[in-house]
Amino acid sequence: MYNDDQPLSGATADEMDQDLIEGLDEDGNKVLLEVVRYFFYNGEEYVVLGDAQQNSQCGCDCDHCDHDHEDDGDDEEEVDLYIMKVVESEENGEEIEEFVPVEDEALLEKLIEVVQADFESDLEGIEE
Repeated sequence: MYNDDQPLSGATADEMDQDLIEGLDEDGNKVLLEVVRYFFYNGEEYVVLGDAQQNSQCGCDCDHCDHDHEDDGDDEEEVDLYIMKVVESEENGEEIEEFVPVEDEALLEKLIEVVQADFESDLEGIEE
């Protein structure tokens, strides 16, 4: 279960511009995930999370570095995405969002279809 109320330790300025959360995977290892987008389906709120990506390979703003960026973006990198249900609750008087895995396989398949269609419509808008 992921909780976006957890503090981010050692986050850089670039990471702070992203909506990042730290959670635990099924093996208990810490993982850093980025909120890709929120969406609603049948009145329920869901979130698409992806592995947090570094903005640049060289670790700087790239305005003054020697790193060659000509080939950057040409290679499509596969990114794992996760769909979680957003469950709002209150803890110590503060509202928090918990991200809970979707257990129903049929529902998860439908959510994947919805997200894919949403991403495809975003790409069509960019291409026009």
